[in-house]
Amino acid sequence: MTDTMMIRDCIRSQGMKLGHVAHVLGITNNTLRCKLENESEFKVSEAEKLSKMLGMTVEQRDRCFFGPVG
Repeated sequence: MTDTMMIRDCIRSQGMKLGHVAHVLGITNNTLRCKLENESEFKVSEAEKLSKMLGMTVEQRDRCFFGPVG
C-alpha cells in the first residue's frame, strides 16, 4: 500500500500542484487522484519518476511506494 500522506506532504513541500504532477507522470488528474487514494497502484515507472521529481532518497521511495504502511 502506498503511503499517500507522505507523497502529498512531499508534493506540498516542493510547492507543486497535483495537476502538474499528473502531467509530468503522463496520467490524468483523476488517475493521480485514484492512485493517491489507494484505489489503484502506482506503476514502478511512475513511482520512480515521482520520487525523483520530489527528491526522495531510494529508502524514502521504497518506504513510500513499496513498504507497509502502519
